[in-house]
Amino acid sequence: MAAASASSSSAATTIDLQSVSGIDDKFLADGQGRAMYLFEADKGTTSTCTGLCAAAWPPVTASAMPMAGGGVSQSLLGTTKRADGTEQVTYNGHPLYYFAADTGAGMVKGQGSKEFGAGWYVLNAKGSKIDND
Repeated sequence: MAAASASSSSAATTIDLQSVSGIDDKFLADGQGRAMYLFEADKGTTSTCTGLCAAAWPPVTASAMPMAGGGVSQSLLGTTKRADGTEQVTYNGHPLYYFAADTGAGMVKGQGSKEFGAGWYVLNAKGSKIDND
């Protein structure tokens, strides 16, 4: 089975681990190195981030089942249907988001933010939030 080209936005998303100074553990990132976050207000796999929240914290969406990179557990990856019908990537049951202010690889400007009523954190390979507070 051939892997889809990562250059196509419709290709399966590969989830890898990334590290940066200031974060104690490796965290989930996409194939381009962009950090992914969980939102503590989400209830199970249901995203509660829509409208202005989703503009600041765009959901990580996929048209196919995401693929696990090195150190990431394929069994923890999944998707959940958003209210707009798109499929949002989940990890260990947490819907995943990007942070709009993270404009490139290795940026974690959203880490520990308290926006839209709850905390935002990057996740480790086990799918738990990394909290340096």
